[in-house]
Amino acid sequence: MGFLPKKTQMKYIKYQVIFEHFVERHFIKFFAKKYKGAWDFTYSLLREEFEQIDLLFLKSIAEEINHCRDIKICKTEFKIAGTNQSRHGSGNRCIVAVHKDTCTVNVLLVYHKNDLGNGNETSTWKQIIKDNYPEYCELL
Repeated sequence: MGFLPKKTQMKYIKYQVIFEHFVERHFIKFFAKKYKGAWDFTYSLLREEFEQIDLLFLKSIAEEINHCRDIKICKTEFKIAGTNQSRHGSGNRCIVAVHKDTCTVNVLLVYHKNDLGNGNETSTWKQIIKDNYPEYCELL
């Protein structure tokens, strides 16, 4: 008889998701205005995905930018619910800080790549993080 491996159940940590005040004021309000009801659904999907962010790394949806101690700065892509675009093709991104020690995900930026101007996307969002979240400067 052949060997059949035991089916293992994957365990994951459920994170608390915090959309920072800055991102709510400056970026999310533009998505909400542009996409109306579709944004509400997208917002709830993002919250659910970030509650299980470890699964996003397994699916290569999240990319670690840098880490220090128990905090990782990560970039993810997302699509607006009800659109035909893929995550990657949409140009929509989130920058999050994953705190392993407290099991929280802080959403720092939610943007479309064209929202950041014509310069280098990465250097622009890093500067926005440095200017608005001094606690994460050392990670960038």
